[in-house]
Formats: sequence, structure tokens, C-alpha cells
Amino acid sequence: MVLAARSRRVSRALPLLALALAAPVAAGAGELGAGGIPAAALQDPALPVVPRTPAERARIAVALAPVEDFSAAEPFEAMPGGAATSRKLANRDAFSQSSANMPFEREMDFKLGNGLFRKLWVSSPSSTKASDGLGPYYNARSCQRCHLKDGRGHVPPEGGEGEGAARTIFLRVSVPGEPSDLPAGLQAVEGYLATLPDPVYGEQLQDFALPGMTPEYRLGVEWTYETVALAGDETAELRRPSWRAGDLGHGPLAAGAMLSPRIAPQMIGLGLLEAISVEDILANADPEDADGDGISGRANVVWSARHQRPLLGRFGLKAGKATVEEQSAAAFAGDIGISTPLHPAPWGECMPAQTECRDAPHGDDPERDGFEADAEALRLVTFYARNLAVPARRDWEAPQALAGKRAFHAAGCAACHTPRFVTQRLEDRPEQSFQLIWPYTDLLLHDMGEGLADRRPEARATGREWRTPPLWGVGLTATVSGHTEFLHDGRARTLLEAILWHGGEAQAARDRVVAMPPPERAALLSFLESL
Repeated sequence: MVLAARSRRVSRALPLLALALAAPVAAGAGELGAGGIPAAALQDPALPVVPRTPAERARIAVALAPVEDFSAAEPFEAMPGGAATSRKLANRDAFSQSSANMPFEREMDFKLGNGLFRKLWVSSPSSTKASDGLGPYYNARSCQRCHLKDGRGHVPPEGGEGEGAARTIFLRVSVPGEPSDLPAGLQAVEGYLATLPDPVYGEQLQDFALPGMTPEYRLGVEWTYETVALAGDETAELRRPSWRAGDLGHGPLAAGAMLSPRIAPQMIGLGLLEAISVEDILANADPEDADGDGISGRANVVWSARHQRPLLGRFGLKAGKATVEEQSAAAFAGDIGISTPLHPAPWGECMPAQTECRDAPHGDDPERDGFEADAEALRLVTFYARNLAVPARRDWEAPQALAGKRAFHAAGCAACHTPRFVTQRLEDRPEQSFQLIWPYTDLLLHDMGEGLADRRPEARATGREWRTPPLWGVGLTATVSGHTEFLHDGRARTLLEAILWHGGEAQAARDRVVAMPPPERAALLSFLESL
């Protein structure tokens, strides 16, 4: 059988993929849903899905069969993004390549979207009308300023704060709400946790403002350190951040305000994650831990600005956005202060109490349908973000990486970091359509323990829950971003530190890593570096 073969060359793996999805086995699916909403109603209605046939479901079951042999690489795992995987050099531009299977006629949209992603916005009024509308309060002047080289942001230097120090990290803020504060369409969602924006500062603190205006705050951080003992007489040092919103420009935060740091994540593979079916994601959910393994992944259900209804959350550190488009539009509004059809306010997310902000000149233009970034601009940026390719793996067949893969599974990491999915067949998205992908995420929420808790709910996510982050590309973080700062706030300086911060549902897996003999632990890290 094809799946038992062990291809030694990536070039051989591509034609084999069609054969791998050809051997039928029995398959079935139960009734799935989340938050009291059926799975079908949680799917993005704009996604051009071609329904799977029973034969396709059977072939997919074969392709996703659990790994049993760790002595050799599996077919196609060198290509984590399927046929969309970039096989270009693993350099600083490794996260900035287009989907390798993109038709030539679609490359122009990718390049135009890249231009908009890099565009430096300026304040209004300006002679460069296509670029004005910045702010009035903002965190960055372009998408690229946060997602450097389409990779991860960075934390302020230890002991550093002030202008420029926190350009790629900010604080979200909210206050507790009541169910009656929610839109009618969310009040029926089971487990939805009502929050409200701070009445003055909104949902996001901006550390820059236009000339003559006062920024909302200055981000500061203090670090404390602790040592963790590992098997084999090894140790690791963890650093714990204490974030503060200093120099508040518009008075104190509301009583009970909840703050949560957010570092900009890498951008690769978003379109492929969007193409995973709701049914496949929910198949891994176990909110009541019915199987007793201590893992109880839950789906987030969030409000869709585009469709004005609840959808499955996929994007953001707590899966707070349903689609790449909605994530992009929210970043335009909150990070840069740019209006789009999904967030039409020209003042970004300034609250009514911030009259200075709301009265400032803006860049809404009739030539752009009354927005600062019109529907076409949002489409192009979304297309770009959707098609940033996942780079091919390195050293995936090395004995050290294969031993680390075995350790990864033995420790229980794969219970949340689901290795593989097959994307849906999509009518007009050939780059993401029907691809075998290896993201190492289940896109579900998990309780990660008190050590990582931000105590700030987001939709159905509690203050202790985070979405499982994809691991593809993680081994190129230093190459692309010039640092290794992981987790939601960049506290982990190495992959080992990131593992050691795991608690809650991941405590048992973390403890197994701590107890590993040093050679096995080193192999695990080599496997992660190969992703």
C-alpha cells in the first residue's frame, strides 16, 4: 500500500499524494457542534466548499491513520503545507513566499496584497490620499511593522520600555459584562462569556498617537526568574513577566479591567487552517473529557462581523476570529486605525469618551467607497495573508528528528498538537483545496494552567484557555525573526522553556518531558526544530 512506502525524496512525494488518497476504508461521523450550535451552522458560508463524498471520506481516513512506525519518515511529511509548501531557501524570507501551487494569473493579487501589507499609512489630510487615515491612536503604521518578515513579534528588551520598545506587542483590555450585553445572536451560545470594552480605552491599548495627541499608554514589563530541575542533572531557567499599562493618557482604567498581552504571531499557513472543515476540528473536541485522558479541547464560537452570526473561531491566540478576512479587518481597525467595510469607523476603536480621537481628520474617501481601505484593498490583504506558504521541513529524515518525533508522541504532545488534516475541496481556492497538511494544531481551546492564565475571557475561552498554536515553521523562528520568543507574550526564550510553561491539561505531557533522559529530550527539541 502506498502509505506504507517511505519516500526518500520530496519530488517523489508529490505524485504519490494522489495515490495515498485512493485506498478506501470505512469512515463515519457523528452529530457534532459547539456552544449548542450544529457544526454545519458554524462553517463560514462564504467558503466555496465542495461536499465530500463517502469515498473521499474513506480515502482521507487512510491518509490520516495514526503513525505506528517511527523508524522512518512518513510520506509527504516533508511538505507540511501540501502542494502549497514553499521549497525555497530557508532564509529570512522563508515566511514571505507565496503558495507554491498558486496559478500564475493569481500571483499579481499576492504581490499587490504584499504591497498593502507593507504600506506605511500616514495621517490625514495628506497628499498621498491612498495612504492616509492612520490612527488617530495606533500600535503600528503597517501590518509588516508587527509581523516582521511575516514572522513573530518580539517583547521589549529586559528592563526596557518606552517609545519603540513594544512595537510588536500590545495589551488587550476588557471589563466583565452580563449576558444581556451580548448581541441577540450570541446570547443563545452555550458558555459564551460576556465582556465589554473599557468605557474609555476600548478593547486594545494603543501606544502611539498622531502629533498633538496623547497616546493611550506606555507598555512596561518586569521579569522574575525561576529554575526548573530536569532529569539528568540538567536545569532550565524560566522568566515570568509582569505587564503594566503605564502613563495612561486618558485617566485610569475601569474598575475590574482585565489586561492581556498579545505578541504578533507568524503569518504562514492561515489559508490552509481556514480550509479545515468544522467537522474535522470538532471531531477532536472532548469538552467533558469523556475518554478520561485529561485533555478536554473545546471549540471557540465567535461573532462574525461579515455574516452577523456565530461561527467557529480559528484565528488569534484564543481563536477569537472566524476567518482570515475578519482577522485582517480587525487588525486594520485596532492596530493601525484604518477603516474597512467590516469596521467602518474611521477612528479605529476609539470610544465615544475619546472625543479628541473621534473628531480628528480621517481618510475616508468617496473614491474608496467611503473607507480608508476599501473592499478591494481588504480582499488583496486577505489573499496575501491566506497564501503565505508554509516552508518545507529540514532534516525531517534525520535519525535525531525521528527519535524526537517518537518522543513527541510518547509524551502526549500530539493529543493537542494534532499532526495532520486534509483540507476541504474548494471551488475557487486551488492553493488550499484538498491538501494533506501537517500544522500540528487542533485549533481548539485548552486549559493551560495558572502559570499561563491571563484571566481575561474571550468569547467561550476562559482566562486559563488558549488555542493550540500551530507548530509548522517553528524551527525557522530564529532565522526569520532573529529571536526565539514563544507563547502568547514571548516569555519563553527557547522551545524547551515553552514546553516547561505548559500546565493544566498539558501538565502530564510537560512532566514527561521533564523526566526524559537528556538524549531523548534533545531529540524532541531536534524534531521541533525540523518543523
